[in-house]
Amino acid sequence: MVKKKIGVKKVVLDTNVIVSALLFKGELSAIVNLWKEGEVFPVISNETFKELTKVFTYPKFSLTEDEIRKLIEEEIVPYFELISTARVVENVCQDPDDDKFLSCALSASADFIVSGDKDLTGIKQYKNIKIINPHNLLQLFEK
Repeated sequence: MVKKKIGVKKVVLDTNVIVSALLFKGELSAIVNLWKEGEVFPVISNETFKELTKVFTYPKFSLTEDEIRKLIEEEIVPYFELISTARVVENVCQDPDDDKFLSCALSASADFIVSGDKDLTGIKQYKNIKIINPHNLLQLFEK
């Protein structure tokens, strides 16, 4: 993939995007390179971080406690900004559990929320924050 220079974008990656990017060797693993190379600046809130760490423990991923700790210490902590959600969003998403991603993005003044969840991407935009799928994010950096 040849990258365009579009300027660093502050992004909220939803849990399924982070998990897919880190654990599977498909197209979405390129998102990891975007954050490691400083092309995107990911932000995460306490609430979304808790969800992520919980999902890593799901039996279907077969991750040990040490593997989870290593993923968090090497792939999340150095690259993601942990923010407090000063602006709480409620009753916007069809699934109320998704509102935490809007709260995180709004509190961080993010440019994008990146999600594979059709309920979330169906909103398309919230305030000035565009809601896109992972493939759209990757396309932003292709020539």
